Formats: sequence, C-alpha cells, structure tokens
Amino acid sequence: MLNGFVKFLAEALDGELPGVKAHRKLISPGRELSYPADDAPEIKHSGVLFLLFPDKDRLFTCLIKRPSSMKHHPGQIGFPGGKVEKNDSSSQMAAMREAEEEVGLTSGSYRIIGKLSDLYIQVSNFIIHPYVAWVDRKPVFTLNNSEVEDIILFPIQDFMENEHFAETEIMTFTGLVKVPYYPFNGEIIWGATAMILSEYFEIIKHYQSTPE
Repeated sequence: MLNGFVKFLAEALDGELPGVKAHRKLISPGRELSYPADDAPEIKHSGVLFLLFPDKDRLFTCLIKRPSSMKHHPGQIGFPGGKVEKNDSSSQMAAMREAEEEVGLTSGSYRIIGKLSDLYIQVSNFIIHPYVAWVDRKPVFTLNNSEVEDIILFPIQDFMENEHFAETEIMTFTGLVKVPYYPFNGEIIWGATAMILSEYFEIIKHYQSTPE
C-alpha cells in the first residue's frame, strides 16, 4: 500500500500542481498571491524539506518550532530548511543541508520524490522551494538547540482526515495581522507552512478520490 502511495505522490508532484488554489485557502485576508518578475532584484531563495514517514500505521511529517530568541520567525512552526547560501548548488541542496544541521537528517537516510509549488513571500522577498522526501521508517532526529526549540511530529494523515483551520491575530514585524491557521496541540501553524501543507492535502484528496 505504501509503495503505491509513494508512486502516486511522485507522479502527482511531476504533474500539474494545485498550488494557487491551495495557497489561497491559507493566505492572510487582504493579501494576494504574487510572483516576482524574472529580473526582479534581490530575490532570495530558500529550500525546505517536507519529509514523510510511516510510524505505527500512521503517516507523519517533521515540523520544527523556532526558538523565541531568534531574530527572524521567533517561535514559529515550519519545515526544516533555510536560505540558499553561496556554497549551495541549488535550493534542494539548501533544504538538505539545513535539515541535517537542524534535526540531524543525513541525505542518505531519505529520498527526494518530488517538489511542491514554489511560494513567494512578498514581505520578506523570499521564494520558498518545498521538496518532498520519503523514508520507510521513523528517523532518529537530533535537535540543534541553537536553531530549533522543539521537533513536532505532525500526524499528517490523521489531521487531513479532519482538516480544519481557524483564524487568529498574529503580531508580525509589519504589525498585527489576522491569519488563518491549522491548530495542533496548542500550536499555531500559519503562513507559508500552512500554505505548503494545504497543497499537499489537495494532492492527497485527489489520491483518495481516485478509484483503484
């Protein structure tokens, strides 16, 4: 069953993706999806790793909580990953490097099976490149306390079966913003992380509605 799922997901990620539709569901009111021009100056890029793994007949992904002391995104929930640095050959390399630095995921312990839609964050001028990876069993995570406050093993399959989101107000560097979010264990999963999850959910809904 899992082999069939992974094959489907790899094929789906290689086809037309529901990025715009999915991202709009979790975008903050008053904001619009936008994409920079090809020649726009000072565009920054980051790669994140959307790791999927089974554990006790449930499907999980790994999210991280940033330390509240961090200058950027304090206390926020995200995927392992970060900015593309000069020594990174690609955004995928950045995602893999950061995943190893932050939670101890070595590149040989999982395989990249595809990529979700790029997501441009206008307020920070970043394009986020989400890479979907698969490993056959729960990895051993090693937390880097200087970059990660906690690892959140998010039961993505269970959550999707009862997908729901709420709204709250978040204080950002641009002021107080009302945002839609996914609630989980007292945490607020919002912004780019929620939008990336939303696209994954849209893909899996199609998988579940496809006759075998």
